[in-house]
Amino acid sequence: VLLVESGGGSVQAGGSLRLSCAASGSIVSNNVMAWYRQNPGKQRELVAKITSGGSTNYADFVKGRFTISRDNAKNTVYLQMSLLKPEDTAVYYCNAKRDWRPQYDYWGQGTQVTVSS
Repeated sequence: VLLVESGGGSVQAGGSLRLSCAASGSIVSNNVMAWYRQNPGKQRELVAKITSGGSTNYADFVKGRFTISRDNAKNTVYLQMSLLKPEDTAVYYCNAKRDWRPQYDYWGQGTQVTVSS
């Protein structure tokens, strides 16, 4: 199974970007999909996550600005990012995880988001 991210890029502060992550290959869809981000020398941090039933959780630093959604039929998760700030600059990673059988924990390759002031 591969998670393929797209939609990263460069934008000015206050702008918007939409990230997408599609799972290729066979994957059991009853899972939690999430977006994380990481900067060099720092730990990877959770940005937002969504269950297959649509329940969401957001990190405090993105609440009110980012929206996570998913299309279960397409095994795809999205992250709509608005009111971007320079501190949102990072490599964003997609994750698909299932803690019950069949268990799995898949990561995408990451996509760079750069926000300039």
